[in-house]
Amino acid sequence: MRQTGRAVVRLVVLAVGLLPCGGADVGVVGAEALPAWNQWRGPGGQGHATAAQDLPRTWSETDNVVWKTPIEGKGWSSPVLADGRLWLTTAVESPITEGEKQERLAKVENSDGLQVSGPVSLRAVCLEAETGKVLHDVELLRQSEPDPIHSLNSYASPSPILEVTLEGTRLYCHFGANGTACVDAATGNILWTHVLQKIRHENGAGGTPVLFENRLIFDCDGSDQQYIVALDTGSGAVAWKTERSGERNPEPQLKKAYGTPLLAEIDGRTVLLSTGADWLYAYDPADGRELWKQAYGVLGFSVVPRPIVGHGMAYISTSFMQPELLAVKLPSGSALPEIVWRVKKSVPNIPSPLLVGDEILMVSDKGVATCVDAHSGDVHFSERLGGNFCSSPLFADGWIYVGNREGETFVLAPGEEFRVEATNHLDGEIMATPIAVGGAIFLRTDKALYRIEQR
Repeated sequence: MRQTGRAVVRLVVLAVGLLPCGGADVGVVGAEALPAWNQWRGPGGQGHATAAQDLPRTWSETDNVVWKTPIEGKGWSSPVLADGRLWLTTAVESPITEGEKQERLAKVENSDGLQVSGPVSLRAVCLEAETGKVLHDVELLRQSEPDPIHSLNSYASPSPILEVTLEGTRLYCHFGANGTACVDAATGNILWTHVLQKIRHENGAGGTPVLFENRLIFDCDGSDQQYIVALDTGSGAVAWKTERSGERNPEPQLKKAYGTPLLAEIDGRTVLLSTGADWLYAYDPADGRELWKQAYGVLGFSVVPRPIVGHGMAYISTSFMQPELLAVKLPSGSALPEIVWRVKKSVPNIPSPLLVGDEILMVSDKGVATCVDAHSGDVHFSERLGGNFCSSPLFADGWIYVGNREGETFVLAPGEEFRVEATNHLDGEIMATPIAVGGAIFLRTDKALYRIEQR
């Protein structure tokens, strides 16, 4: 393990294999007992598919598609995989009249870009990975009058998490203020639900939880209140709750965020990194105690991208209004965190960045791919791919895969030079981040889930 005056960072990896994430020393936690793809952005949550090989780089509706299964409803969550079964969430909305729609939106202070639904069924769907056959379709929660959401969002955007225990495999599904549920992944039976974390998302939920030991942890950053909370995985009861401490903009709309925390091992201890409005926080995941925080130094709210770590630093996007990519030097010993560089152009509001070796690849919402030196922040290239992006990039089998809302998936070569290896098109929009295990890519559009493989 090499130290050069920086914090020693190890990702807490929750799947088989080592994660080659930007030179950071990486440890595997209980790898022999964990799923192949247990959480959003894969093992370690960094967008690296460590168990993928011989993946296809080209496909279409008629080429290299093993199966395609339509998914009822609407959901942007990414699938997870264990025991030969894929799980994802979806929301089946009931129709609403134009009069009801206008009446509901009239109750909202700023309804621009929002949409409403009649009663919505929040569901977990299980598919057989080999065939695409639907094995379970379980209603977890139901909302008779759901809050409005942004037109780019869904009621099922947070991705589920899988956990292997001595008693079997458990699935945790989170829907923000609409509730959280735990499911027996073998039977599809609901083990518990939790519906107490009522905050004003304003645009619907977006952040995915993280799993640490017997704690399911997620951010709750609404316009009305901001905190982070952990549920006991056995019962669904609140294990701890910590209010955000950093001073925020007095405007309620600028206090919200949609972040997904990240577990990292820093100087020998497991730390939970969490991006709220205007601040990066570090917590003890066992009890929620705040360890330190770092101000962005600029307005940062509605934060969506998940942090990435490596080279003794955490890399975060401040999201709206003028997003910046920040490199935060992680504290070591008595040292304090500090921002060592910023990138201010073509930084994404929604897609998360990707660290491969010494380079960070990010794709902006408007389709500009930018490669940045992870040590200095120097920009190697900034080139337009085209289309509009919400999905985050995936590094798998030596290539970078990233899809846009127009149904295109670009295959890029990692490194300092801009090179597009292939451009592939499927019917529908790509909002969810794909996963890759073995020789297969599982890619979700707004209409279906695909298994893509060399044929």
